[in-house]
Amino acid sequence: MTNSQRPYGNSRTPLPPVQTPANGVPAPRSPEGSRTAPGGRQRDAFFDNAKYLAIVLVAVGHAWGQLLDDGAVETAYRVVYTFHMPAFILVSGYFSRGFDLRPKHVQRLITGVVVPYVVFETAYSLFQRYGNDEPEHGITLLDPTYHLWFLCALFVWRLTTPLWKTVRHPLALSLVLAALGSVCPQIGDDLELQRVLQFLPFFVLGLTLRPEHFRMVKRRSVRVASVPVFVAAAVAAWATMPYMRLGWLYHSDSAQELGTAWWTGPVMVWATLGCSLVMTVCFLAWVPRRRMWFTSLGAGTIYGYLLHAFLVRAGNYTDFYDLPALHEPLGVLGLTVFAAAAVTLLCTRPVRRALRCVVEPRMDWAFRRDAGEAARVREQHRPAEVRAPGEKVSV
Repeated sequence: MTNSQRPYGNSRTPLPPVQTPANGVPAPRSPEGSRTAPGGRQRDAFFDNAKYLAIVLVAVGHAWGQLLDDGAVETAYRVVYTFHMPAFILVSGYFSRGFDLRPKHVQRLITGVVVPYVVFETAYSLFQRYGNDEPEHGITLLDPTYHLWFLCALFVWRLTTPLWKTVRHPLALSLVLAALGSVCPQIGDDLELQRVLQFLPFFVLGLTLRPEHFRMVKRRSVRVASVPVFVAAAVAAWATMPYMRLGWLYHSDSAQELGTAWWTGPVMVWATLGCSLVMTVCFLAWVPRRRMWFTSLGAGTIYGYLLHAFLVRAGNYTDFYDLPALHEPLGVLGLTVFAAAAVTLLCTRPVRRALRCVVEPRMDWAFRRDAGEAARVREQHRPAEVRAPGEKVSV
């Protein structure tokens, strides 16, 4: 399979990354042994575990995406792509519940989403220009490279959060918009708005969820029921392989662009989103609830998300995936282990310390000080008034 035939180079395969609710640095331990986020908020090990496991599946999925001439690999690939992006988006929506247009939130949106997008979109464009010997390849911020579409989508979704918190039936409205997107090829590729619309229901669903909903997912009965669901999903992925194009899982094209009648767009979008929701629940049911050896890596998944595609692209540019050994069972297993190990290393603390200046910059110099926030800080640091015993306070 040539580079031009592979899904990596020819389709806009979704890649997750995930925007962490904290600043990406493991917070100090609380007396109970768990970690607390800045401001005294305690980090939930369940969500950090979910983000780490999801980013591993993302990296493994991108590795498998180069070997889709193998039926077993493509089956596993289709199963993973059913839920790994929806899981990321759902968690991102859940942690966006408190977002509004206050200056401090807008500032975090710029430093945590916009700046990394600009930096890495430029970096990947230059990498393709010089690493793949394409001197004419330009730099554009309107057509996201490969996996960076998620940052564009997260920017739009976060900005519209106040809208979804205001309307009466946000989830129903988001489903209508997803269906409309699937029948509008005129949307084009700018900022990957097709994906922004078609994946929107998962973000809105995350906004509406509460902690008790995740407690329901953690029940033992749900874990047990998820086993036959995963088996059924694998069988369905194998059976539908000759008939269902991968574009329906990527949510990057309209029905017309996928070569079908316009009315199949809403049907397929709603059907695939429903399957993705079931698979996401099954995935979350098996996420450990206690602290694990990889829990702290969940705070650094955005680093693995942004960086691991350099390795995937390097393999494309060097024809690494054409090696015959990689198309044998042991070769596939070795590539899977390598992808999981590589993205794990990219989430570690040394990498985060080295690249925090471009992934999570503070940039206080670029923003005006919020007068209200400054007043609250001064009030907190004002020394308490001391009165003599029996002294009356004037009113």
